[in-house]
Amino acid sequence: LKDIMRDICESGGAIFFSTHVLDVAEKLCNKVAIIKEGRLLVSGKMDDILREGDSLEDIFMEVAVNAKRD
Repeated sequence: LKDIMRDICESGGAIFFSTHVLDVAEKLCNKVAIIKEGRLLVSGKMDDILREGDSLEDIFMEVAVNAKRD
């Protein structure tokens, strides 16, 4: 399935992929959106969202905790 998804994207297509498995999303996706309780917390290109040394899970935990404070 991952290979099929890559082939579709490489040929100019797009796939809306929803998952709770953040390491899979980090490896497969070039754009990401983090939504919590119906609120869009972060969206953009994976390269722009990930900071050096951080994983998508690190970013999720940071924005999810901060969203509780808002």
